[in-house]
Amino acid sequence: MTTPEERRRSITELVTKHGGLSVEELATRLDVSESTIRRDLRDLAKRNLVERTHGGVVPTTNVGIERSFNRRLIQNLERKQAIADRAVEEIAEGHVVYFDAGTTTMQVAKAAPDDDSIIAVTSSPMLVLELSKSDGTVKMTGGEYRNETKALIGPTTEDYIGNSNFDLAFIGVNGIGADGTLSAPNESEAKIKQLVVEHSARTVVVTVAEKFGEQSFRRFGSVEDIDLLVTDARVPEGYRDLFDETELVEGVFESGAYG
Repeated sequence: MTTPEERRRSITELVTKHGGLSVEELATRLDVSESTIRRDLRDLAKRNLVERTHGGVVPTTNVGIERSFNRRLIQNLERKQAIADRAVEEIAEGHVVYFDAGTTTMQVAKAAPDDDSIIAVTSSPMLVLELSKSDGTVKMTGGEYRNETKALIGPTTEDYIGNSNFDLAFIGVNGIGADGTLSAPNESEAKIKQLVVEHSARTVVVTVAEKFGEQSFRRFGSVEDIDLLVTDARVPEGYRDLFDETELVEGVFESGAYG
């Protein structure tokens, strides 16, 4: 028989893997009552292992703490793949395309054309491995390796981007504020994102919808600074006015169609 602690460990693992689950889903998966799940969630929330939401639970977050790359890599994977499938429609032959470091942009890199039609640039050694599977040219910015995000940062990276021009850039984001501000958890990575936006003819933010309402440490721009945002679910009503000038494609996972 499963002990309460084993069950709570399973809850934490499931919530981390799926990026959030309802009480009903957890009860079904673990074959226990919803009241048992609610008791478990109260205990886990007190220990700061999960965060309660209306009717469910999500992985714990903190403005000053980054989730590990490997943990984020498996979260919302199918949703990120759906975002990527739509995002790569923005790529045209002959484009110089920048791929930001991140787990959603990794899926964009995997979905990118596998011929020699583009020049790909990235600050992520992990994305280089994906992009180099194609026949196209792949360039890496250089810089200091940051293990938390598996990305290159620092003056060398900033200098490379500052002296480049991109036709298209795919950018990840850690938080989208109610005022449209875009944020990242690290000063150096925020600076790199800001430079990429400034040096790109067209900037596309790719993000799961749960990033709306989240806030990270450093701001690097605003929704109005980008050209397109692609996300998996419908954007919360309070944020829709942010997209008067910026193009929005939403619901690519939930509806199977582009909104």
